[in-house]
Amino acid sequence: MNTTPTILVLGATGSIGYAVTANLLARQLPVTILVRNRAKAEALFPNQPTLTLVEGDVQDATLLNRIAVNQDFIFYGINYPYNKWFGNMDTATQKVIDAAAQQQATIILPGNVYNFGNTKAPIREDSKPNPCTRKGQLRVEIEAMLEQAATAGNCRVMNVRLPDFWGPNVLNEGVKPIFENALNGKALPWIVNVDIPHQAVYTKDAAEVIVRLMLRDWATKTQSSGIQSKPYEVWNYGGTTVPSIRWWFEQINALTGKPLKVQVYSRFIVSVLGLFMPVLREVNEMLYLYENTIVLDDQKVLSLFPDFQPTPMKQALIETLTWFSEHELKRSFTAEGVSASELTQLPIN
Repeated sequence: MNTTPTILVLGATGSIGYAVTANLLARQLPVTILVRNRAKAEALFPNQPTLTLVEGDVQDATLLNRIAVNQDFIFYGINYPYNKWFGNMDTATQKVIDAAAQQQATIILPGNVYNFGNTKAPIREDSKPNPCTRKGQLRVEIEAMLEQAATAGNCRVMNVRLPDFWGPNVLNEGVKPIFENALNGKALPWIVNVDIPHQAVYTKDAAEVIVRLMLRDWATKTQSSGIQSKPYEVWNYGGTTVPSIRWWFEQINALTGKPLKVQVYSRFIVSVLGLFMPVLREVNEMLYLYENTIVLDDQKVLSLFPDFQPTPMKQALIETLTWFSEHELKRSFTAEGVSASELTQLPIN
């Protein structure tokens, strides 16, 4: 057995896949990524000696099986636009399971909260699914596919449930306009309600938790650590629950030095826009996530890694604003109200 794990990342140019890949490469671990856009991947991960880049599609089972055959871990970070979930997320999941079965690799799934519907109770690892949407039901079915495969001994699965993502290279239509508009002095958009608590995770922090869990899992195979690995295990990481999105927007605008302007899209507006935009049409059934506060209970993973500290909010916001300014707007960014000594302590990249 190798002393260093081999890792295949699917979705490496997306939100969480990018953060996980960057974390692994920073540790100089061997990483293979399967991407549809080689140029985009090369721009995101330049000059990485431990990186192997393969161009192709996860739906190409022959290619996926070939590059997965010697991998110890497969990070399953693939995500399709909402209007393309059905017929893609389920088929991709089966192909990832088949690829992992070649070597009984461990699949790492970044899960979410959709399985549990509009719950008022904190979601624990053993909470029972109770979806209230079609996409929530699909997530339940996908997790069931993975659990059944793991229980049958075809692979192992770590399901790391996470809330909304934000951070560098998070380019979905919910997050990208927030940071670009903040940099340009425009209104910051949100859906339905900006004045209730909301749980979200900075992707660098989520990646750190995921990689720690991965390396801990690897230790069970290579060391007499006494840790008993389960074929299928769930971990929650909730990131940060902000007092309100309005409060969060205030923190962002304080760093840009521009006046705070907020644009709230009501249920009615989302419904009207959905007539013309297929993705927004699919957002309609998910609006309960913005009308209510849905929270993951992550005491299990925080107890496992007591030394883990999430990135301070100011630092995370500066890193994210800097990334968007440099990568998307092609200009430099200097944070307002941050001293030179503070800046020297921020590992911005």
